[in-house]
Order: sequence, then C-alpha cells, then structure tokens
Amino acid sequence: MSPARGRARASNVVLRSRRGLLALGDCLAVLPELAAKDRGFDLVYVDPPFNTRVHHGVRGERGARAKGTRAYADNFGTIEAFLAMLGPRLAAVREVMTDRGTLFLHLDHRTVHEAKLLCDQVFGPTGFRGEVIWVPGNGGRKRHGPSVTHQTLLVYAKGKHAIWNARDPALREPFAATSLRMHFAKRDGSGRHVRERRIAGKTYRYYADEGRALGSVWTDCPAMSANTPLATETTGYPTQKPESLLERIVRAASVAESRVLDPMCGSGTTLAVADRLGRRWVGIDQSAAAFEVARGRLGLRAR
Repeated sequence: MSPARGRARASNVVLRSRRGLLALGDCLAVLPELAAKDRGFDLVYVDPPFNTRVHHGVRGERGARAKGTRAYADNFGTIEAFLAMLGPRLAAVREVMTDRGTLFLHLDHRTVHEAKLLCDQVFGPTGFRGEVIWVPGNGGRKRHGPSVTHQTLLVYAKGKHAIWNARDPALREPFAATSLRMHFAKRDGSGRHVRERRIAGKTYRYYADEGRALGSVWTDCPAMSANTPLATETTGYPTQKPESLLERIVRAASVAESRVLDPMCGSGTTLAVADRLGRRWVGIDQSAAAFEVARGRLGLRAR
C-alpha cells in the first residue's frame, strides 16, 4: 500500500503471468486503462495508507532487494487531505467492479470513521454490507486509556446480489462444546450430528461438522505470520498482511471464474493468495519497492 500525491501517472511497467497482471503506477491512472480492456472485478481489496505519519522502509532478509529504499511515506497530515486522496480512487475502483462485486477497505482507527462516510457517498448507504474487526494479535501499549489492538475492514457491494459464500469452510467456526453436547444429539440419515430449529414457521438445520457462521470479529489470522523471518510468507515489506486473512476474504467474496483486484497491492499478498486459489488477478502499486517485492514473490520476470 502506498499513497498517491500530485498528478496521477499511468503505469509504465506491466508484468503478466498466466493468471495475473502486476502494474507499477498510480491506480487512479491505471484503472481507467484496465476498464477499457478488461471485464470487471468481483472482488476488490484496498489496503491504503493509514495516515500514520511514518515513513516505511523494507526490512528483513527476504526484502534485501529493496533494502535501504523507502517503501512509502504514510503522511497526509489532515484527514481532509487523506480523504481527498482516497475518494477519487474509490470512485475509480467502483467503476471497474461487476454488479456482483464486493469491496473490502482496510483501515484503522485513524481514518476509518471518516472513510465510512466517504464510502457511503461513493457506493450509496445501501451498499454497506457490514464491517470486519480484525485483531492482528499485537499487545496493548497505551498507559492512559484503552489500547487500539484491532483494525477495521469496511465491506461494500456495488449491486444487490454480491457474491458471498456463506457456507465456505473459511467462513465457519466450530460450535462451542456446550452447544454440541446440548443440541446435537440427533443424527441424520448419513450419520451426521444435526440440530433442527423451527422459527416463525421455517425449519433451520445445522450440522455439527459444518460449524457455525463466522461473526464479524476475526481473531484467528495473526499478523505475526506475515511479519517474522521465521515464516515463509514474510517478505520484509512493511505492513504486510497475513495470507490467512486474505484467503478468507478471497474465498468469501469470489468464485473460481472471478477476477480479483488489489489497487494498492504492497507486497502482493492478495495476488499470491488469489493465484493459489485459481483466481485471475490484477495488482497495482506506485511504490517501486512494493512492485519489486511483489514481482519476486509472484515469480514474475522483468521484460
């Protein structure tokens, strides 16, 4: 993820693979080019700067190719300046989404509340499908008041019938042991433990081995898996998100024939996961350091 300042420039470096395309440039300029050539995207994950006022650099052994260079400067100053950057890019994203497309906008407490109002303007209030509270697993540090130990993903749909694979195992979690013991004593014809409930004249069936629907607080995708040299997925790129988080998102909001877009792709986690799951993908970033890390991670050769 990297901020865009000044005049947006189109990509001048594009690398392609069997399933995807990686572009160096500002997504505000690159997205119209894509819209003119390609059909839309069913899933867009946007992980923009958080306005932390920090200059981020690539670190660690796996990021040696870009070591010593700045990944991106995350400093817009005022919230108004941040929204002035984000607004046009969200509007450009919406233009390349299909009618069944879903946007995940990943932010933290610094800008998420104002960005929610911005998304309501771009997608309409009815486009809001909910939010995910992601708990990276970092400990609290504040001495005065509660520490902020979560980030927020705003979820918006372009149309009425967005893809949502509610029964995918990635969106299920085990029932509590007490619930299994009290409510799943019966078995169906195939021997599966089952519970049936009748509510307002309708019968609902739940299977013990399928688990219950995952809620909006995700605590099982630790950031550490993407930010330690001991993990194979670590690239050394700052603010890298774990593959487990992106896998859940890709499996939730896309199907085999879907196309996935990450317009501020950073180290390329979304792209790597989409590729592994057989989706077609497009990644864009204006940071040369990000482009180089993602290129290496995806095994793309410069031409």
